[in-house]
Amino acid sequence: MKNVLFRFFFILFLLTISPWYFLYEIPGISNLLDLYYKGEVWTVGIFNEYLFKIKDTLNENGNGSGDTSYAWAQFFTFLIISFLGSIIWTITAIKKEVSYKPLDFWLRNIIRYYLALVSFSYGVTKLFALQMSFPNLSQLATPLGDFLPMRLSWMFIGYSTPYQIFSGVMETIVGILLLNRKTVTLGAILGIGVFSNVFMLNLSYDVPVKLYSMQLLLYCIFLTVQDWKRLLNFFWFNENAQPTALYHIELNKKWQKIARIIFKVGFAIQFVIMPINGEWSRYKEESSKGELKPIKVGLYNIKTFVKNNDTIPISMDEMIWKDFIFDKGGIGSINTLDTLFRQRYNRGYFVYQPDSVTETILFKRNATDSTNLFEMKYKIIDERTIELWGKLKTDSLHFQLQRSNRHFQLTERQFHWISESNR
Repeated sequence: MKNVLFRFFFILFLLTISPWYFLYEIPGISNLLDLYYKGEVWTVGIFNEYLFKIKDTLNENGNGSGDTSYAWAQFFTFLIISFLGSIIWTITAIKKEVSYKPLDFWLRNIIRYYLALVSFSYGVTKLFALQMSFPNLSQLATPLGDFLPMRLSWMFIGYSTPYQIFSGVMETIVGILLLNRKTVTLGAILGIGVFSNVFMLNLSYDVPVKLYSMQLLLYCIFLTVQDWKRLLNFFWFNENAQPTALYHIELNKKWQKIARIIFKVGFAIQFVIMPINGEWSRYKEESSKGELKPIKVGLYNIKTFVKNNDTIPISMDEMIWKDFIFDKGGIGSINTLDTLFRQRYNRGYFVYQPDSVTETILFKRNATDSTNLFEMKYKIIDERTIELWGKLKTDSLHFQLQRSNRHFQLTERQFHWISESNR
């Protein structure tokens, strides 16, 4: 039974990790991997069409989501292939004396190095508090009930820089422990704690990385179970735990020892040093973002709105623009359901770029767009008042905006050792 389970998990974990994709940049290998990927997509499609029926058309591109219909169909396909593969493997291995120690050794090491690079990837980003950002002005002005659970959780973590850094430290420690053969089990145990929290957060707040975080947790459990006898002796029977040789390999030749050092150094450079350098650069870039003068950052109420020479009342009409927010880094939003803008949580988002020479503001839907939504002239009346006017399609628009004095308490980042009452 033990061998059957090993065969199943060996196939499953290799399919889910797909370590061969790390060879994609090698000339000639990329063509083979492209063929492999097309074959995988075709196989998943066949299983979905005749067995799973998750959706008629599977969505491969989740735009950041790991819980797409294709991802689930792929995982179920991998489960079936692993089950069938383990049965065939078991039948062909009957009456054969086969040692699975070499395969087991390489599987454990593939898993631990993969977990290490994932831990460094997420951990280093959190060390600089870059994965979850502090709520921006548009989010602060959005009613809490308009947010989806995922965004609520993102802002919850992003609000507290110390908590996010702490999470990053824990994930980074997992990666460091997994790189050392003597501390792999400790790293896997700590990984169970870290990724259990991540998995439950994703489940509880509908974060679309449930499937992936579940797989990371399974990898940690798999590595921990490998050492179950020593752990049982230490934690339950209060007996000495003998040193393990699970991750030890005899390298008798000089070139093997050199190759191992080169691999570890290369791994550290690629997945530790370079990410730290990259995130540090991104941190400096994010920290340098400020207001785009002469437009002051703030929430601006619309004092008057004139459309085609007619003054329009700021009513409850969903399409009417009710306020403007100009935030740091050229990001802004309008309280409107107008689909001209990128809609998120009942606000229309845009990016803007003022030009103090021509006294104009360019508005775009996204920063990467090559075309503008529209362009408006502006005039700074005083510290709190701005006039905007221009053409939108065939309409002439004129706004007088007044910066609000509204204060958001969350921006104070309050902390009290002593609290005389519940706030």
